[in-house]
Amino acid sequence: MDIARLKACRVLPVITTLDVRSTVELVGALVKGGMEAVEITLRGPGALASISEVKAAYPDLLMAAGTVKTPEDLASVRLAGADMALSPAATPTLLAAAADDELPFIPSVATSSELMQGLELGFKVFKLFPAQLLGGPAMLKSLSGPFPEASFVPTGGVNAENFRAYLEMANVLCCGGSWMVTEELVAGQRWGEIEGLARQAMTS
Repeated sequence: MDIARLKACRVLPVITTLDVRSTVELVGALVKGGMEAVEITLRGPGALASISEVKAAYPDLLMAAGTVKTPEDLASVRLAGADMALSPAATPTLLAAAADDELPFIPSVATSSELMQGLELGFKVFKLFPAQLLGGPAMLKSLSGPFPEASFVPTGGVNAENFRAYLEMANVLCCGGSWMVTEELVAGQRWGEIEGLARQAMTS
């Protein structure tokens, strides 16, 4: 896991694909806005093809695959060209497979018990999800005391108004969010607006 690179990303846009072509164009707008990483979830159609095509178009982009829920998902996104994978939750089966896989993996946690299980398996970076519902920055501050070795990518409820508060936390590497890639903006192919929102997130 390239911690320094992940921290430099600030925001990890969470993308649910519509189609491959639109996804590549969407990522192009994000890159123009200064984004250095994206997360393409497995929830949308053609997600694996989109991961491959985006990685081919933007080889220097940190390509994350999201909504990885099974060992099979993990293998599929690795073959598609993802640089890392994130899960919405974590089972013993998925954690064991990820611990043995060469692809960097960020398991999702919602409790300190889940965090301890991940730490025992050697994971150091975790997705806090749903972050805002779990207490947001206050939750992260509480976890920093007993678990100083853990770093987080809070996701869920993170938006343009509160993401800076997350980034101020010492144990946060970057935030996952979708406010610059809303369904309305993407469906309308409003690439200029998306580029502007990306630039604001990277510079403000």
